[in-house]
Amino acid sequence: MLTSQTVSKPPRRAFDARLGLLCAGLFCAVGALGGCSTTASAAGDAVARTEASQRPDVSAAQAAAPSVAAVPAGVSPEAREAMTEVDEAAGFKRWIGEFRSYALERGIAPGVFDATFAEARFQPRVLELDRSQPEFTRAVWDYLDSAVSDTRVQRGRQMLTEHRATLEAAEARYGVPAEVIVAIWGMESNYGANFGSFSTIDSLATLGYEGRRSSWARGELISALRIIQAGDIDRAHMVGSWAGAMGHTQFMPSSFLEYAVDGDGDGHRDIWGSIPDVVASTANYLARNGWRAGQPWGAEVRLPAGFDYAVADMAERRATEAWQGLGVTALEGETLPAFDQASVLLPAGARGPAFLVGPNFRAIMRYNNSTSYALGVALLSQRLSGGAGVQGDWPRDLVMLSRTQVRELQTLLGQRGFDAGTPDGVIGPATRGAMRAFQRSQGLPGDGFPTLTLLERLRGQ
Repeated sequence: MLTSQTVSKPPRRAFDARLGLLCAGLFCAVGALGGCSTTASAAGDAVARTEASQRPDVSAAQAAAPSVAAVPAGVSPEAREAMTEVDEAAGFKRWIGEFRSYALERGIAPGVFDATFAEARFQPRVLELDRSQPEFTRAVWDYLDSAVSDTRVQRGRQMLTEHRATLEAAEARYGVPAEVIVAIWGMESNYGANFGSFSTIDSLATLGYEGRRSSWARGELISALRIIQAGDIDRAHMVGSWAGAMGHTQFMPSSFLEYAVDGDGDGHRDIWGSIPDVVASTANYLARNGWRAGQPWGAEVRLPAGFDYAVADMAERRATEAWQGLGVTALEGETLPAFDQASVLLPAGARGPAFLVGPNFRAIMRYNNSTSYALGVALLSQRLSGGAGVQGDWPRDLVMLSRTQVRELQTLLGQRGFDAGTPDGVIGPATRGAMRAFQRSQGLPGDGFPTLTLLERLRGQ
């Protein structure tokens, strides 16, 4: 079992040095102060508190925090950074006091709360990661090259052999194949090699105090406290990703409370150190989210010439027979799965491979709401079962659009009368619908896949 490792704070000596610079900077800036202060002017603080109190999702503790923006001109960057740390620590401490009342009202014992938060630390790195949005989108074929690499397949087969009895027991109980459980394990943490070393309490407390999703983070933090209070894990061993996902298969605390299972019979649910608990909990999650025992996830298919790509959408569900009526066929030597509700998935548009996916694919998406992720799990489980990888060719010559380019595409679609919603650089249903409509207006396959060629065509309109 891993020990707790949190994002490190600056050494005390460096912090003290910055405090010295802060005092010197303030003295030089306002002479008459005669010493070091970590608060700004009363007028500045009043404005900051008033503005903060009017914003949604801002606690009283945050609103009361000193305003760093009001530091007098001339203060060095080092001094300003030191002052920010002091203010942040003070605001975070006040927030914990406020959150304590909130937690106790929801059944958390005072002793549990106080012991858990005795060493709580604000983690700036968590906010950096939460706010970072990569400019460039990763192509699905690059993602799958890594997700379903030969190395990951080989390691997964080792896990199947090593934990065969445990996996077979979970499969018998929940109806989820061993290969699917192991595939999720591989996708989430590379079979436990990397499930994160952030303190879950510190991460969620930081996001609850100053994150863009503070209400959500506070709810997850209450769930984390309930897990500790139940005795399933202690604070030191509750570690995971910066966003609060925990253990080998990355359960959020609320998901842990809902789906985690004591697979080894020791009276605790331990997704950090007990593989039987990890396996049973993952299978239980899928089983309770729509997994249908005995059904495959889907299959790679061929589409006929002239196929209407506008119906290739996860929201479009038809029986296998209906898709066959539209000319969808299995690969040579294969048979189409018999689904009552299936969708045609084109992860790389009309030029890439096509898949017919059923209810179990959607169950995987409830674990992680991404078609690329679900396809990664599906294909990895297929390889672990001895099956083939993707047979069709990926359009590797295509250049993926950056977030800036996607925003431009969304803006141009709107200007041309195709409503793509508010330009935000993220491809969602509205943007795909607008792209399909524009493509059809141009006599192009309406696959709703963003390409540089499509953007250039919009620019030329």
